[in-house]
Amino acid sequence: MSPPRWPCHTSSTAPDQHDQRGVVRVTHPFHPWCGREFTFIDRHLAWDVDRVSFADENGEVASLPAAWTDIDPVDPFVVIAAGRCPFRVQDLLAAADLIDALRSPDVGKTTP
Repeated sequence: MSPPRWPCHTSSTAPDQHDQRGVVRVTHPFHPWCGREFTFIDRHLAWDVDRVSFADENGEVASLPAAWTDIDPVDPFVVIAAGRCPFRVQDLLAAADLIDALRSPDVGKTTP
């Protein structure tokens, strides 16, 4: 799934006047800043990756993938699973379909 693309109606260096967040929290469990909050600056695409820029306590600007922060609402499946299920049903069904297709006796055969 590719990140959302927003139409650019204003300068990309100006802060987003519609975003009233103020802070962004790092949520990636293995990142050393996990749990820390930073001053939100903006959200943007860089090399087709949805990123969030923020300022640390020294005013230094940094950015992380948006998925590593709390910028978006949490996926309801993730909340309900509470860490018990690492895969979504539709992902498992897609994997099963792929395995079935690879097991098909017609795979790799060419017809004259």
